[in-house]
Amino acid sequence: MRLWLLPALLVAALPVWGAHAYAQFGDIKYSAGFTHFDYVNPDAPKGGEIRLVPPIAVTQFDKFNPFTLKGTAPAGLTDLVFESLLVGNLQEPSTAYGLLAEDVEVAPDHRSAVFRLRPEARFSDGTPVLAEDVVYSWRTLISKQAAPQYRTLLAGIRSVKAVSERVVRFDFDSDNRELPLLAGGIPVFSQRWGQGKPFDQVITELPIGSGPYRPSSARLGRDITYVRDKNYWGRDLAVRRGQYNFDRITYKLYLDDTARFEGLKAGEYDLKREFISRNWARQYTGRAFDRGEVKKQVFPSGAPGDYQGYIFNLRNPKLQDVRVRQALALTMDFEWLNRQMFYGIYTRVQGWFPNSPFQAKGLPGADELALLEPLRGQLRPEVFGPVPLSPSTVPPSSLRENLRKARDLLAQAGWTYRDGALRNAKGEAFALEYLNAQPSGVRLVLPMQAAMAKLGIQMTVRNVDGALYQQRMNDFDFELGSIRIPARTTPGSELLEYFGSEAAGTHGSANYWGLKDPAVDALIRRVLAATTRDELGAAMRALDRVLTNGYYGIPQWYSSGFLVGYRPAGFVLPPSVPPYYEPDSWAAATWWASPSNK
Repeated sequence: MRLWLLPALLVAALPVWGAHAYAQFGDIKYSAGFTHFDYVNPDAPKGGEIRLVPPIAVTQFDKFNPFTLKGTAPAGLTDLVFESLLVGNLQEPSTAYGLLAEDVEVAPDHRSAVFRLRPEARFSDGTPVLAEDVVYSWRTLISKQAAPQYRTLLAGIRSVKAVSERVVRFDFDSDNRELPLLAGGIPVFSQRWGQGKPFDQVITELPIGSGPYRPSSARLGRDITYVRDKNYWGRDLAVRRGQYNFDRITYKLYLDDTARFEGLKAGEYDLKREFISRNWARQYTGRAFDRGEVKKQVFPSGAPGDYQGYIFNLRNPKLQDVRVRQALALTMDFEWLNRQMFYGIYTRVQGWFPNSPFQAKGLPGADELALLEPLRGQLRPEVFGPVPLSPSTVPPSSLRENLRKARDLLAQAGWTYRDGALRNAKGEAFALEYLNAQPSGVRLVLPMQAAMAKLGIQMTVRNVDGALYQQRMNDFDFELGSIRIPARTTPGSELLEYFGSEAAGTHGSANYWGLKDPAVDALIRRVLAATTRDELGAAMRALDRVLTNGYYGIPQWYSSGFLVGYRPAGFVLPPSVPPYYEPDSWAAATWWASPSNK
């Protein structure tokens, strides 16, 4: 080979830098050189404080490591302290822009991606963010010392290599177009965090991340305050301009929902997302609301509906028969609950991906059939008929009629009423325990408990606190539980964590019901292999059709908007509300303090 050819070959082997963003389906809203996302105020002043409560009920935190299974980390830690190579926004469902990385180059076959880190990127201790830190973070998260969901989510990443000090390469085991987003979304932390301790023993050590905030103290307990890093390296980036404006962000923890709501009225914190319709209808009144000190507002949401439902643990033999699960689902009278307890504000969940393009409806279309026909031998015949709707008591249906259907299904499954109880051929009575962590949830389950009693089923309610509930769910130590799966505008690898067969046997995974179905696995693979939104939609609807016909849960309800109570005097809101957001994190990231809050 002639020596003069070597430079040209070396240049050709290197990535062509300049890709400021990556989109799973190629639809990038903001071009290179953009200055800020258009749902923020780029000139928002810095200063002041916002005080929040976690969207889930927790009473304390006992670690500063959000990436391990055991224990509870404080709210806000992941978003405020840690960063990734790429970052998404609240407008685009499957696009991410450079954050720690200034460039990304994805191979034409989508089997690798190379990221170049920004030279100015710094951790909170002042040290640079280097390629080796990215490799270390990936290796740590896929190890057994981290929570198991990371191994599932990142399973498609075959290897990660530091090409140079600030260039890192990811190699993938397939051409799944979501994998570059997953690689770009890995939280990056310093190798110095924990000073060489095994990662699952890094508990009280403050994280060394690169984000805009740091915890104000190293004390574990109830409340936590994050202090804005005034030397934050990324404050002038387009993906950060106009964001994270408060000097302090505090999350306050309360022992119960009553104390939490009284804290809002008393001015102990500034914003609360309400999940209980009775509270929204009856409690958000009084002098604080009349004087405008607290405002009650429904914020619009453009996101699909969350799946929320009671879920069965299929590891229990009596719940393995689909007819039993279908019968139990018939005991819920949603229409009565919505009328008597929810003040009519909720919509019934249909399928597993409600109010989205991924919800199966009616008969399968040609695009769905193309995916389902090769799996016909593994599927229930009902999958090829109209997708079942959640049971209803709207006339001419009624709870009485639904219970008759349930009785017949249970009889077909070998359960008949005799000697004062529903019994199987061995004479064993059908008993079911509902694991509950929300005091307000008891009143909602009592009507279903009464309906089951009419069938001869004894359902007991076991009340536990949030920490014990999560521990028992991690151990799969339950029969009937409750779950909310946040909606995704572009579903992907998280489906493996919820529905994949491998996750069913992984302690601490989100496949709580123990679902092991080769047909479901095959459809998830088709979701991950989608190259267009149309392909994604067809695969998701086929998956929804199969899951719905499996009756793995009792669908509950969702709201089409966010119910929020907040104290408006201290804040200025951005001029527009983005379509895809959660109220508390949106407020922390994009609101700013009014002059009275400085």
